[in-house]
Amino acid sequence: MTTIGLTRSDQILLGASAAAVVAAALTRYVGGGEVLAFACSAAAVTVLAAVVGRSVEQLGDRFGAGATSVLQSALGNLPELFIALFALKAGLVAVVQAALIGSILANVLLVLGLSFVVGGLKHGTQRINSQRAQHIGVMLFVSVAAMVMPSVAAFIHSPAEPHETTLSVLASVILIALFALSLPASLRRDEDSEGDRAIAKSHEAPRWPLAVALAMLAGSSVAAAFVSDWFVTALEPAMDTLGISQAFAGLVIVAIAGNAIENVVGIQLALRNQSEFAFAVIINSPLQIALVLAPLLVIISNLFGFTALTLVFSPLLVVAVLLAVLLAVLITFDGHSNWLEGAALIGLYGVIAGTFWWG
Repeated sequence: MTTIGLTRSDQILLGASAAAVVAAALTRYVGGGEVLAFACSAAAVTVLAAVVGRSVEQLGDRFGAGATSVLQSALGNLPELFIALFALKAGLVAVVQAALIGSILANVLLVLGLSFVVGGLKHGTQRINSQRAQHIGVMLFVSVAAMVMPSVAAFIHSPAEPHETTLSVLASVILIALFALSLPASLRRDEDSEGDRAIAKSHEAPRWPLAVALAMLAGSSVAAAFVSDWFVTALEPAMDTLGISQAFAGLVIVAIAGNAIENVVGIQLALRNQSEFAFAVIINSPLQIALVLAPLLVIISNLFGFTALTLVFSPLLVVAVLLAVLLAVLITFDGHSNWLEGAALIGLYGVIAGTFWWG
Protein backbone atom coordinates (compact mmCIF):
# COMPACT_ATOMS: atom_id res chain seq x y z
CA MET A 1 0.00 0.00 0.00
CA THR A 2 1.30 3.45 -0.87
CA THR A 3 1.37 6.52 1.36
CA ILE A 4 -1.95 7.79 0.02
CA GLY A 5 -3.78 4.56 0.87
CA LEU A 6 -3.87 2.89 -2.55
CA THR A 7 -3.74 -0.89 -2.37
CA ARG A 8 -2.30 -3.08 -5.09
CA SER A 9 -5.80 -3.71 -6.49
CA ASP A 10 -6.45 0.06 -6.52
CA GLN A 11 -3.27 0.64 -8.51
CA ILE A 12 -4.23 -2.11 -10.99
CA LEU A 13 -7.70 -0.58 -11.45
CA LEU A 14 -6.29 2.92 -12.03
CA GLY A 15 -3.66 1.57 -14.43
CA ALA A 16 -6.33 -0.35 -16.34
CA SER A 17 -8.52 2.76 -16.58
CA ALA A 18 -5.63 4.85 -17.91
CA ALA A 19 -4.74 2.16 -20.49
CA ALA A 20 -8.39 1.83 -21.55
CA VAL A 21 -8.77 5.60 -22.05
CA VAL A 22 -5.54 5.76 -24.08
CA ALA A 23 -6.65 2.83 -26.26
CA ALA A 24 -10.06 4.44 -26.80
CA ALA A 25 -8.42 7.75 -27.76
CA LEU A 26 -6.03 6.06 -30.20
CA THR A 27 -8.77 4.10 -31.95
CA ARG A 28 -10.94 7.23 -32.06
CA TYR A 29 -8.37 9.64 -33.50
CA VAL A 30 -5.73 7.41 -35.13
CA GLY A 31 -7.82 4.55 -36.49
CA GLY A 32 -8.26 0.82 -36.18
CA GLY A 33 -11.74 0.15 -37.50
CA GLU A 34 -15.28 0.75 -36.28
CA VAL A 35 -15.59 -2.41 -34.20
CA LEU A 36 -12.23 -1.95 -32.42
CA ALA A 37 -13.02 1.69 -31.65
CA PHE A 38 -16.41 0.68 -30.26
CA ALA A 39 -14.93 -2.14 -28.15
CA CYS A 40 -12.17 0.07 -26.71
CA SER A 41 -14.54 2.93 -25.84
CA ALA A 42 -17.01 0.50 -24.25
CA ALA A 43 -14.21 -1.00 -22.16
CA ALA A 44 -13.07 2.48 -21.12
CA VAL A 45 -16.60 3.47 -20.02
CA THR A 46 -16.86 0.27 -17.98
CA VAL A 47 -13.50 0.67 -16.24
CA LEU A 48 -14.09 4.37 -15.51
CA ALA A 49 -17.43 3.45 -13.94
CA ALA A 50 -15.57 1.01 -11.69
CA VAL A 51 -13.15 3.80 -10.65
CA VAL A 52 -16.13 5.98 -9.71
CA GLY A 53 -17.53 3.10 -7.67
CA ARG A 54 -14.24 2.53 -5.87
CA SER A 55 -13.97 6.24 -5.06
CA VAL A 56 -17.50 6.34 -3.62
CA GLU A 57 -16.80 3.18 -1.62
CA GLN A 58 -13.93 5.02 0.06
CA LEU A 59 -16.39 7.71 1.14
CA GLY A 60 -18.88 5.19 2.49
CA ASP A 61 -18.02 5.17 6.18
CA ARG A 62 -18.30 8.97 6.26
CA PHE A 63 -21.96 9.02 5.14
CA GLY A 64 -23.66 5.74 6.11
CA ALA A 65 -25.22 2.98 4.00
CA GLY A 66 -28.25 4.94 2.77
CA ALA A 67 -26.30 7.97 1.61
CA THR A 68 -23.55 5.76 0.18
CA SER A 69 -25.97 3.72 -1.95
CA VAL A 70 -27.68 6.89 -3.21
CA LEU A 71 -24.35 8.58 -4.00
CA GLN A 72 -22.97 5.45 -5.61
CA SER A 73 -26.01 5.07 -7.82
CA ALA A 74 -26.07 8.77 -8.77
CA LEU A 75 -22.40 8.90 -9.75
CA GLY A 76 -22.59 5.43 -11.26
CA ASN A 77 -25.25 6.70 -13.66
CA LEU A 78 -23.05 9.57 -14.88
CA PRO A 79 -21.59 7.56 -17.82
CA GLU A 80 -25.15 6.63 -18.83
CA LEU A 81 -26.18 10.30 -18.69
CA PHE A 82 -23.25 11.34 -20.90
CA ILE A 83 -23.86 8.50 -23.37
CA ALA A 84 -27.58 9.33 -23.58
CA LEU A 85 -26.95 13.03 -24.18
CA PHE A 86 -24.47 12.38 -26.97
CA ALA A 87 -26.81 9.76 -28.46
CA LEU A 88 -29.72 12.22 -28.45
CA LYS A 89 -27.48 14.79 -30.11
CA ALA A 90 -26.80 12.18 -32.80
CA GLY A 91 -30.54 11.46 -33.17
CA LEU A 92 -30.37 7.92 -31.70
CA VAL A 93 -33.64 8.18 -29.76
CA ALA A 94 -34.40 4.44 -30.00
CA VAL A 95 -30.99 3.63 -28.48
CA VAL A 96 -31.60 6.02 -25.57
CA GLN A 97 -35.09 4.70 -24.84
CA ALA A 98 -33.87 1.10 -24.96
CA ALA A 99 -30.85 1.98 -22.79
CA LEU A 100 -33.04 3.55 -20.09
CA ILE A 101 -35.24 0.46 -19.87
CA GLY A 102 -32.21 -1.79 -20.35
CA SER A 103 -30.41 -0.21 -17.39
CA ILE A 104 -33.38 -0.96 -15.15
CA LEU A 105 -33.58 -4.53 -16.47
CA ALA A 106 -29.82 -5.08 -16.13
CA ASN A 107 -29.92 -4.09 -12.46
CA VAL A 108 -33.12 -5.78 -11.28
CA LEU A 109 -32.56 -8.99 -13.26
CA LEU A 110 -28.90 -9.50 -14.25
CA VAL A 111 -26.95 -7.78 -11.46
CA LEU A 112 -29.43 -8.66 -8.68
CA GLY A 113 -29.56 -12.22 -10.01
CA LEU A 114 -25.76 -12.51 -10.02
CA SER A 115 -25.59 -11.22 -6.43
CA PHE A 116 -28.19 -13.79 -5.35
CA VAL A 117 -26.28 -16.58 -7.09
CA VAL A 118 -22.83 -15.82 -5.71
CA GLY A 119 -24.14 -14.94 -2.23
CA GLY A 120 -26.44 -17.94 -2.10
CA LEU A 121 -23.82 -20.44 -3.26
CA LYS A 122 -21.37 -19.19 -0.63
CA HIS A 123 -23.67 -18.42 2.32
CA GLY A 124 -26.96 -20.18 1.60
CA THR A 125 -30.23 -18.28 2.01
CA GLN A 126 -29.60 -14.57 2.57
CA ARG A 127 -31.96 -12.15 4.29
CA ILE A 128 -33.07 -8.84 2.79
CA ASN A 129 -35.95 -8.29 5.17
CA SER A 130 -35.36 -4.69 6.21
CA GLN A 131 -37.62 -1.66 6.23
CA ARG A 132 -35.15 0.18 3.99
CA ALA A 133 -35.18 -2.59 1.38
CA GLN A 134 -38.98 -2.67 1.32
CA HIS A 135 -39.10 1.12 1.02
CA ILE A 136 -36.73 1.05 -1.97
CA GLY A 137 -38.74 -1.72 -3.65
CA VAL A 138 -42.05 0.11 -3.32
CA MET A 139 -40.52 3.38 -4.55
CA LEU A 140 -39.04 1.56 -7.56
CA PHE A 141 -42.41 0.12 -8.60
CA VAL A 142 -44.25 3.42 -8.14
CA SER A 143 -41.63 5.43 -10.05
CA VAL A 144 -41.43 2.99 -12.98
CA ALA A 145 -45.24 2.87 -13.16
CA ALA A 146 -45.32 6.68 -13.34
CA MET A 147 -42.53 6.69 -15.93
CA VAL A 148 -44.45 4.41 -18.34
CA MET A 149 -47.88 6.08 -17.99
CA PRO A 150 -47.34 8.22 -21.14
CA SER A 151 -46.74 4.93 -22.98
CA VAL A 152 -50.01 3.49 -21.66
CA ALA A 153 -51.85 6.65 -22.75
CA ALA A 154 -50.45 6.18 -26.27
CA PHE A 155 -51.26 2.43 -26.41
CA ILE A 156 -54.96 2.90 -25.59
CA HIS A 157 -55.27 6.02 -27.79
CA SER A 158 -56.50 8.16 -24.91
CA PRO A 159 -57.18 11.90 -25.38
CA ALA A 160 -53.68 12.49 -23.98
CA GLU A 161 -52.02 10.68 -26.91
CA PRO A 162 -51.49 13.77 -29.13
CA HIS A 163 -49.85 15.53 -26.18
CA GLU A 164 -47.15 12.94 -25.43
CA THR A 165 -44.37 15.53 -25.19
CA THR A 166 -46.27 17.71 -22.73
CA LEU A 167 -47.32 14.67 -20.69
CA SER A 168 -43.73 13.36 -20.65
CA VAL A 169 -42.40 16.70 -19.37
CA LEU A 170 -45.15 16.85 -16.71
CA ALA A 171 -44.37 13.30 -15.57
CA SER A 172 -40.65 14.12 -15.51
CA VAL A 173 -41.14 17.15 -13.26
CA ILE A 174 -43.29 15.10 -10.85
CA LEU A 175 -40.76 12.25 -10.77
CA ILE A 176 -37.87 14.61 -9.95
CA ALA A 177 -39.99 16.21 -7.20
CA LEU A 178 -40.72 12.73 -5.83
CA PHE A 179 -36.99 11.99 -5.76
CA ALA A 180 -36.34 15.17 -3.77
CA LEU A 181 -39.07 14.21 -1.29
CA SER A 182 -37.60 10.70 -0.87
CA LEU A 183 -34.03 11.88 -0.19
CA PRO A 184 -34.33 12.50 3.59
CA ALA A 185 -35.50 8.94 4.24
CA SER A 186 -32.84 7.51 1.90
CA LEU A 187 -29.99 9.48 3.52
CA ARG A 188 -30.94 8.77 7.14
CA ARG A 189 -28.44 6.69 9.11
CA ASP A 190 -29.80 3.57 10.83
CA GLU A 191 -27.20 2.18 13.18
CA ASP A 192 -29.23 -1.02 13.61
CA SER A 193 -29.30 -1.78 9.89
CA GLU A 194 -26.96 -4.34 8.31
CA GLY A 195 -25.65 -1.78 5.81
CA ASP A 196 -24.68 0.83 8.39
CA ARG A 197 -23.11 -1.83 10.65
CA ALA A 198 -21.07 -3.03 7.64
CA ILE A 199 -20.04 0.55 6.86
CA ALA A 200 -18.98 1.10 10.47
CA LYS A 201 -16.71 -1.97 10.36
CA SER A 202 -14.93 -0.61 7.27
CA HIS A 203 -13.00 1.89 9.40
CA GLU A 204 -10.39 -0.83 9.84
CA ALA A 205 -9.93 -1.22 6.08
CA PRO A 206 -7.32 0.77 4.13
CA ARG A 207 -8.79 4.17 3.26
CA TRP A 208 -7.97 6.88 0.78
CA PRO A 209 -7.66 10.42 2.16
CA LEU A 210 -10.74 12.50 1.44
CA ALA A 211 -8.88 14.68 -1.06
CA VAL A 212 -7.70 11.62 -3.01
CA ALA A 213 -11.21 10.11 -3.14
CA LEU A 214 -12.72 13.40 -4.34
CA ALA A 215 -9.95 13.88 -6.92
CA MET A 216 -10.52 10.36 -8.27
CA LEU A 217 -14.26 11.04 -8.49
CA ALA A 218 -13.74 14.28 -10.37
CA GLY A 219 -11.08 12.90 -12.72
CA SER A 220 -12.98 9.74 -13.61
CA SER A 221 -16.21 11.69 -14.16
CA VAL A 222 -14.51 14.13 -16.57
CA ALA A 223 -12.82 11.27 -18.41
CA ALA A 224 -16.17 9.46 -18.65
CA ALA A 225 -17.66 12.49 -20.42
CA PHE A 226 -14.99 12.38 -23.15
CA VAL A 227 -15.09 8.61 -23.52
CA SER A 228 -18.91 8.62 -23.73
CA ASP A 229 -18.67 10.90 -26.76
CA TRP A 230 -16.21 8.50 -28.41
CA PHE A 231 -18.47 5.56 -27.49
CA VAL A 232 -21.52 7.09 -29.19
CA THR A 233 -19.45 8.15 -32.24
CA ALA A 234 -18.32 4.53 -32.69
CA LEU A 235 -21.70 3.01 -31.81
CA GLU A 236 -23.62 3.61 -35.04
CA PRO A 237 -20.96 2.34 -37.49
CA ALA A 238 -20.30 -0.64 -35.21
CA MET A 239 -24.02 -1.50 -35.21
CA ASP A 240 -24.05 -1.40 -39.01
CA THR A 241 -20.92 -3.56 -39.26
CA LEU A 242 -22.10 -6.17 -36.72
CA GLY A 243 -25.75 -6.13 -37.78
CA ILE A 244 -26.99 -5.11 -34.31
CA SER A 245 -30.33 -3.34 -33.97
CA GLN A 246 -30.68 -0.04 -32.09
CA ALA A 247 -33.01 -1.71 -29.59
CA PHE A 248 -30.55 -4.49 -28.72
CA ALA A 249 -27.59 -2.09 -28.61
CA GLY A 250 -29.38 0.16 -26.13
CA LEU A 251 -31.08 -2.56 -24.09
CA VAL A 252 -28.00 -4.76 -23.61
CA ILE A 253 -24.67 -3.25 -24.72
CA VAL A 254 -25.09 0.35 -23.56
CA ALA A 255 -26.93 -0.69 -20.39
CA ILE A 256 -24.30 -3.23 -19.29
CA ALA A 257 -21.39 -0.91 -20.14
CA GLY A 258 -22.92 1.78 -17.94
CA ASN A 259 -23.68 -0.49 -14.99
CA ALA A 260 -20.19 -1.66 -14.07
CA ILE A 261 -20.42 -0.15 -10.58
CA GLU A 262 -23.50 -2.13 -9.59
CA ASN A 263 -22.05 -5.26 -11.22
CA VAL A 264 -18.90 -5.12 -9.12
CA VAL A 265 -20.07 -3.60 -5.84
CA GLY A 266 -23.33 -5.53 -5.52
CA ILE A 267 -21.65 -8.89 -6.11
CA GLN A 268 -18.80 -8.07 -3.70
CA LEU A 269 -21.29 -7.18 -0.96
CA ALA A 270 -23.26 -10.39 -1.53
CA LEU A 271 -20.04 -12.42 -1.29
CA ARG A 272 -19.39 -10.77 2.10
CA ASN A 273 -22.91 -11.82 3.21
CA GLN A 274 -24.03 -8.15 3.35
CA SER A 275 -27.20 -8.96 1.42
CA GLU A 276 -29.36 -6.03 2.52
CA PHE A 277 -26.63 -3.53 1.66
CA ALA A 278 -26.08 -5.25 -1.71
CA PHE A 279 -29.80 -5.02 -2.47
CA ALA A 280 -29.86 -1.31 -1.58
CA VAL A 281 -26.87 -0.51 -3.82
CA ILE A 282 -28.24 -2.49 -6.78
CA ILE A 283 -31.87 -1.31 -6.61
CA ASN A 284 -31.00 2.34 -5.97
CA SER A 285 -29.56 2.59 -9.49
CA PRO A 286 -32.77 1.72 -11.42
CA LEU A 287 -34.73 3.80 -8.91
CA GLN A 288 -32.63 6.84 -9.79
CA ILE A 289 -32.94 6.07 -13.50
CA ALA A 290 -36.73 6.25 -13.20
CA LEU A 291 -36.81 9.21 -10.79
CA VAL A 292 -33.92 11.32 -12.11
CA LEU A 293 -32.05 10.16 -15.22
CA ALA A 294 -34.98 9.55 -17.57
CA PRO A 295 -36.89 12.70 -16.48
CA LEU A 296 -33.72 14.79 -16.71
CA LEU A 297 -33.06 13.59 -20.26
CA VAL A 298 -36.63 14.40 -21.27
CA ILE A 299 -36.35 17.95 -19.91
CA ILE A 300 -32.83 18.62 -21.28
CA SER A 301 -33.65 17.26 -24.74
CA ASN A 302 -36.72 19.50 -25.01
CA LEU A 303 -35.01 22.61 -23.61
CA PHE A 304 -31.66 22.56 -25.41
CA GLY A 305 -32.54 21.57 -28.95
CA PHE A 306 -31.48 17.91 -28.90
CA THR A 307 -33.66 15.31 -30.59
CA ALA A 308 -36.74 15.36 -28.32
CA LEU A 309 -37.05 12.40 -25.96
CA THR A 310 -40.46 11.35 -24.60
CA LEU A 311 -41.53 8.70 -22.12
CA VAL A 312 -43.49 6.81 -24.79
CA PHE A 313 -41.69 3.46 -25.04
CA SER A 314 -42.55 0.48 -27.22
CA PRO A 315 -45.13 -1.98 -25.79
CA LEU A 316 -42.51 -4.73 -25.47
CA LEU A 317 -40.18 -2.48 -23.44
CA VAL A 318 -43.03 -1.48 -21.12
CA VAL A 319 -44.13 -5.08 -20.50
CA ALA A 320 -40.54 -6.22 -19.90
CA VAL A 321 -39.73 -3.49 -17.37
CA LEU A 322 -43.00 -3.86 -15.44
CA LEU A 323 -42.53 -7.64 -15.15
CA ALA A 324 -38.91 -7.23 -14.01
CA VAL A 325 -39.70 -4.60 -11.37
CA LEU A 326 -42.69 -6.59 -10.10
CA LEU A 327 -40.40 -9.61 -9.57
CA ALA A 328 -37.87 -7.47 -7.69
CA VAL A 329 -40.60 -6.12 -5.39
CA LEU A 330 -41.95 -9.62 -4.71
CA ILE A 331 -38.48 -10.80 -3.74
CA THR A 332 -38.11 -7.81 -1.43
CA PHE A 333 -41.29 -8.58 0.47
CA ASP A 334 -40.42 -12.28 0.60
CA GLY A 335 -37.55 -11.22 2.89
CA HIS A 336 -34.87 -13.64 1.73
CA SER A 337 -33.01 -14.75 -1.40
CA ASN A 338 -31.22 -17.86 -2.65
CA TRP A 339 -29.09 -18.86 -5.62
CA LEU A 340 -31.98 -20.47 -7.52
CA GLU A 341 -34.00 -17.25 -7.44
CA GLY A 342 -30.93 -15.48 -8.78
CA ALA A 343 -30.54 -18.01 -11.60
CA ALA A 344 -34.22 -17.49 -12.51
CA LEU A 345 -33.73 -13.71 -12.69
CA ILE A 346 -30.68 -14.14 -14.95
CA GLY A 347 -32.62 -16.58 -17.14
CA LEU A 348 -35.46 -14.09 -17.58
CA TYR A 349 -32.93 -11.40 -18.51
CA GLY A 350 -31.48 -13.71 -21.16
CA VAL A 351 -34.92 -14.36 -22.69
CA ILE A 352 -35.74 -10.61 -22.75
CA ALA A 353 -32.36 -9.74 -24.31
CA GLY A 354 -32.86 -12.43 -26.94
CA THR A 355 -36.31 -11.07 -27.75
CA PHE A 356 -34.80 -7.71 -28.71
CA TRP A 357 -32.00 -9.12 -30.90
CA TRP A 358 -34.01 -8.44 -34.05
CA GLY A 359 -35.09 -4.98 -32.90
